[in-house]
Amino acid sequence: MAIQYHHDVLPNGLTVLAETDPAAATAAVGFFVRTGTRDERPEEMGVSHFLEHMVFKGSETRGPVEVSAELDDLGLEHNAFTSHEMTVYYASGLPESILQGTEVLADILRPALRDADFEEERGVILEEIAMYADQPFWVLMEEAGERYFRNHPLGFRVLGTTETISKLPVETMKQYFGNRYASDSVAIAAAGNIDFAALREKVGETCASWSPSGAVREHPPLDLGAGDFTLRRPGLSAAYGVMQMPAVDRLDPRRYEASLVAQILGDHEGSRLFWSLVETGLAEQADASFDPHDGVGEMSVHWVCEPEANDEVESIIRREFARFAESLDEEDLLRSRAKVATAVTLAGESPSGRMHRLGANWTVGREYSTLEDELARIEAVTLDGLREYLEAFPLEARMTGRLLPEG
Repeated sequence: MAIQYHHDVLPNGLTVLAETDPAAATAAVGFFVRTGTRDERPEEMGVSHFLEHMVFKGSETRGPVEVSAELDDLGLEHNAFTSHEMTVYYASGLPESILQGTEVLADILRPALRDADFEEERGVILEEIAMYADQPFWVLMEEAGERYFRNHPLGFRVLGTTETISKLPVETMKQYFGNRYASDSVAIAAAGNIDFAALREKVGETCASWSPSGAVREHPPLDLGAGDFTLRRPGLSAAYGVMQMPAVDRLDPRRYEASLVAQILGDHEGSRLFWSLVETGLAEQADASFDPHDGVGEMSVHWVCEPEANDEVESIIRREFARFAESLDEEDLLRSRAKVATAVTLAGESPSGRMHRLGANWTVGREYSTLEDELARIEAVTLDGLREYLEAFPLEARMTGRLLPEG
C-alpha cells in the first residue's frame, strides 16, 4: 500500500498530520510548536530554548526521571530542539511504542514549571552560554546575526544572553508558555507504520484540555545591516569569516534554485569554493548555505583559514561571486540537482525524516507536498532559472564579518 497523507483538526484547534506507511518498520511522531526565538521580546531572549529544557523537567504527574525512564523503556529515541522559527519535541521507534510515546510527550508539554527546577535549569543554560562563548565560529555567527538582522528578532540569540537568562522571571516563562504553547499553535506530525485513527484518538484524549490563544507571529519590517566588521580574540590560531546576503524565504518557489546555487557555490566538495580554496590549501573550510526563514531568507558563506591568508581568501570568494552566473553550465546543473535530490531522498526514506519534513513545512507554511512533488520541483530547475534567480538575488556580500587573532 502506498504512503497516505492524513490531516485533521481537533475541536480545540490542534492539528494532527501523518504520512502513514504500513510497510515501514518504524514510526515517528513530533509536536511542532510554532514559536521560537523570533517570537520573543528583547528582554526575554532565550525563553523559548529555556522552556524546551523545562518541558523535560516533567509535568504534574511525571518528574524528569520518570519521563526519561518511560521513554527509554519504550525503546524510543527522543529529543527536542529550538530554532528561530519553531520548537520541536519528537520520538521514533517501533510502531507498537509510538502511541504511548505520544502520550508521554503530550503530558510533558504541559510542564509543571516548578520554581526549584527553574532555578536549577537557569544554571544549566548559563553554563551552556559560557561553553559556546569559547567556540570562535559560534561567537562570530552570533555577532553576525545581530548586526545583519539589526533590530529584527531573527538576530536574537537562541540561547539568550547571560543578562537576559539571569534576569528572566519564572512568571514571564509561564505567560509565554500560556500564549505560545496553545492548541492553535501546535501541530502533531507522524510518519511510518502508524494507525492515524488511533493517533488522532490518543491526541484527542491526552490534549483535550488544551485551549487556543489566538497568538500570531509578527513580521516587523526588515532593515538589514550592511558593511564590514572585525572582531579580535587572543589565543586564536585561525581566522574565521562569514559573508551574508539576502535570499528568498521558505515559501518562495525559487527556494529550489537558491538551494542549487548554494550547492554549486559551496558544497563541502566539488564546489567553486572547494576547488578554489580548500583543494588549493588556502582554507581549511569554505562553504555556502541557504537559510530560508518565515518571510525572509539568507545566503551565507563561511570559511576558516590561516590568519595571514584571510585577505586572499576573501578576495577569491568575491572573485567567485563575480563570475558565478556566467560560468554556470549544464554539468553544474546536473551535478547539483543530483546532490540536492539525493539529500532530500535520504532524509525522506525514514519515517523520522518524513515526520520532520511534514511538521516543519506545515508549521511554517501551512502547506503539504509529497516527497515526489519536491523531487519533481528539483528536477525542473533549469540553467535559465538559476540565472534568473541570480539576477534577483546576486551574489554580493551585504555584510562581511571576521574573527581574527588579537594583535
